[in-house]
Amino acid sequence: MNQISQTKLSDVKPEECTPNKISLETELSETLYTTMKDFVLSNPTWDQYKLINSALATFLVQNGCTDDSVSEIYLNQLFTPSKSF
Repeated sequence: MNQISQTKLSDVKPEECTPNKISLETELSETLYTTMKDFVLSNPTWDQYKLINSALATFLVQNGCTDDSVSEIYLNQLFTPSKSF
Protein backbone atom coordinates (compact mmCIF):
# COMPACT_ATOMS: atom_id res chain seq x y z
CA MET A 1 0.00 0.00 0.00
CA ASN A 2 2.91 2.34 0.59
CA GLN A 3 3.70 2.40 -3.13
CA ILE A 4 0.15 3.40 -3.98
CA SER A 5 0.13 6.19 -1.40
CA GLN A 6 3.27 7.73 -2.94
CA THR A 7 1.18 8.82 -5.94
CA LYS A 8 -2.32 9.88 -5.00
CA LEU A 9 -4.88 8.36 -7.33
CA SER A 10 -6.55 11.76 -7.64
CA ASP A 11 -3.28 13.17 -9.05
CA VAL A 12 -3.20 10.66 -11.94
CA LYS A 13 -4.78 11.94 -15.12
CA PRO A 14 -6.98 9.44 -17.00
CA GLU A 15 -4.91 9.78 -20.17
CA GLU A 16 -1.81 8.66 -18.21
CA CYS A 17 -3.43 5.35 -17.24
CA THR A 18 -3.27 2.24 -19.38
CA PRO A 19 -6.90 1.51 -20.23
CA ASN A 20 -6.75 -2.27 -19.87
CA LYS A 21 -4.19 -3.38 -17.29
CA ILE A 22 -1.77 -2.17 -14.67
CA SER A 23 0.83 -3.98 -12.63
CA LEU A 24 0.24 -4.40 -8.90
CA GLU A 25 2.76 -5.53 -6.33
CA THR A 26 1.71 -6.51 -2.82
CA GLU A 27 2.76 -8.64 0.10
CA LEU A 28 0.60 -11.61 1.08
CA SER A 29 0.62 -13.64 4.23
CA GLU A 30 2.09 -17.09 3.73
CA THR A 31 -1.32 -18.62 4.44
CA LEU A 32 -3.02 -16.59 1.69
CA TYR A 33 -0.23 -17.35 -0.76
CA THR A 34 -0.32 -21.08 -0.07
CA THR A 35 -4.10 -21.22 -0.33
CA MET A 36 -4.09 -19.21 -3.56
CA LYS A 37 -1.37 -21.44 -5.05
CA ASP A 38 -3.22 -24.64 -4.07
CA PHE A 39 -6.48 -23.30 -5.52
CA VAL A 40 -4.87 -22.34 -8.83
CA LEU A 41 -3.08 -25.68 -9.11
CA SER A 42 -6.29 -27.63 -8.50
CA ASN A 43 -8.46 -25.46 -10.78
CA PRO A 44 -7.02 -25.35 -14.30
CA THR A 45 -9.49 -22.70 -15.50
CA TRP A 46 -8.12 -20.22 -12.93
CA ASP A 47 -4.77 -18.48 -12.66
CA GLN A 48 -3.36 -16.04 -10.12
CA TYR A 49 -4.48 -13.04 -12.16
CA LYS A 50 -8.07 -14.20 -12.52
CA LEU A 51 -8.19 -15.02 -8.80
CA ILE A 52 -6.92 -11.58 -7.74
CA ASN A 53 -9.23 -9.80 -10.21
CA SER A 54 -12.19 -11.79 -8.91
CA ALA A 55 -11.32 -11.14 -5.27
CA LEU A 56 -10.88 -7.40 -5.82
CA ALA A 57 -14.08 -7.10 -7.86
CA THR A 58 -16.02 -9.02 -5.21
CA PHE A 59 -14.67 -6.81 -2.43
CA LEU A 60 -15.42 -3.61 -4.34
CA VAL A 61 -18.96 -4.58 -5.35
CA GLN A 62 -19.81 -5.77 -1.84
CA ASN A 63 -18.57 -2.43 -0.50
CA GLY A 64 -20.63 -0.19 -2.76
CA CYS A 65 -18.71 0.12 -6.03
CA THR A 66 -21.10 0.86 -8.89
CA ASP A 67 -18.62 0.90 -11.79
CA ASP A 68 -20.05 -1.18 -14.66
CA SER A 69 -16.67 -2.73 -15.55
CA VAL A 70 -16.11 -3.91 -11.98
CA SER A 71 -19.66 -5.25 -11.80
CA GLU A 72 -19.09 -7.15 -15.05
CA ILE A 73 -15.95 -8.85 -13.66
CA TYR A 74 -17.86 -9.70 -10.48
CA LEU A 75 -20.87 -11.15 -12.31
CA ASN A 76 -18.72 -13.10 -14.78
CA GLN A 77 -16.89 -14.87 -11.97
CA LEU A 78 -20.18 -15.68 -10.24
CA PHE A 79 -21.52 -17.48 -13.27
CA THR A 80 -18.31 -19.13 -14.47
CA PRO A 81 -18.35 -22.79 -13.47
CA SER A 82 -15.29 -23.93 -11.59
CA LYS A 83 -14.32 -26.94 -9.58
CA SER A 84 -15.02 -26.56 -5.86
CA PHE A 85 -12.00 -26.03 -3.68
